[in-house]
Amino acid sequence: MSIQTQKDGSRGFLVGLDVKGKPGVLDVEDSLEELALLADTAGVHVVGQTYQRVSQPDPATFIRSGKVEEVAHWVKELGVDTVIFDDELSPRHQRELEKIFGEDVKVLDRTALILDIFAQHAHTREGALQVALAQYEYRLPRLTRQWTHLARQAGGGAIRGGSGGVGLRGPGETQLETDRREIRRRIAALKEELEGVRAHRERHRAQRRRAGIPVIALVGYTNAGKSTLLNRLSQSDVYVADQLFATLDPTTRRVSLSNGRDVLFTDTVGFIQKLPTSLVAAFRATLEEINEADLLLHVADASHPNVPQHIKVVEDTLRDDLNIRDIPILMVFNKVDLTREEEPAQLDMLREQFPEALFISALNGSGIDSLLEAVENALAEMQMRVVVRLPYSEGALISRFYELAIVEKEAHTDEYTELTGTLDREHVNEYQPYIVENT
Repeated sequence: MSIQTQKDGSRGFLVGLDVKGKPGVLDVEDSLEELALLADTAGVHVVGQTYQRVSQPDPATFIRSGKVEEVAHWVKELGVDTVIFDDELSPRHQRELEKIFGEDVKVLDRTALILDIFAQHAHTREGALQVALAQYEYRLPRLTRQWTHLARQAGGGAIRGGSGGVGLRGPGETQLETDRREIRRRIAALKEELEGVRAHRERHRAQRRRAGIPVIALVGYTNAGKSTLLNRLSQSDVYVADQLFATLDPTTRRVSLSNGRDVLFTDTVGFIQKLPTSLVAAFRATLEEINEADLLLHVADASHPNVPQHIKVVEDTLRDDLNIRDIPILMVFNKVDLTREEEPAQLDMLREQFPEALFISALNGSGIDSLLEAVENALAEMQMRVVVRLPYSEGALISRFYELAIVEKEAHTDEYTELTGTLDREHVNEYQPYIVENT
């Protein structure tokens, strides 16, 4: 049990459970440390924490009765108004714990906390819709008394709400009774609207494919520095904060490589261990940006003591949740400036373990030129240099070649236009009947 005194703000107490035979990516103490960062991001001052090792969770209260009594003691002693569990609680767990701790104490789990943070950081209509959908689906089985109700039809301001405090942002809570049928109706409406968002994104992706502009998606654990890297690459001002999930809405920027080719870099929401499945489902339209990318940059915080575990979480999420298996990935270790100062031995360990990785500081710019060169080389491996002879009757193919390829040379005869250039391999088949040379 550890205690930290805070003077004001919402006061939170954290509870973890270490189930024997069910190891997590992070051990229970490191996981609670991450939960404390999540709580801080949500505006909760953590005044204490504890955990219990058990063979299995208690079916009624998640933690054993003795630990429940201990937590209840600290809730009263420290003036705690929010108890946050590091795993998802069942509706029964939540009901029983709320009875024990009292009606003035909110009982949240990790999922509710992450949803609350997402509600705070959803700055676009799309982000707000996705968060609202995830919150409604999370709350539906937990409708045991007067719960959430939107005073207005689901919309940007109403969805993002925020007057109810941590765990209650987003759809918000009023005194009006909301039944399951109303929640299901809202879920259906949100899904329908998000399908429109998904279709809109797909049209944009189709335009990019026709234009032949490669897309590089930045993926990684939350707070790895992806937004700072995007700013450095594009000389832009994407929002950056030293917080978990500071970036929620995807941002895309055009960058010109040294060979003159334009590419698009897309920043994506960070991953985290125990990422709620409802969020993965709700953010389907956004996460499809990763599926459609030509290349992934897996950005990791080289200075973090749990960086190997963070890498595993990202790899597992890409493979198991997003079913991404065939897109090339460049491993990029960021924040090497911090690592040199605080953990120089860790940097050596990472270089040995990941010999092909790139080591950069998005903050001071070191290693950025090498990163862009690696991106050029990776894209080049997906391309083929061809010489095509296109009859003048194929004017559309001639124009499209200029859109799709990096054109090196152009020559004309009475019968055809001869073009030499580099094409993405996926477009080579379009020109197969007219290729006279390829390398």
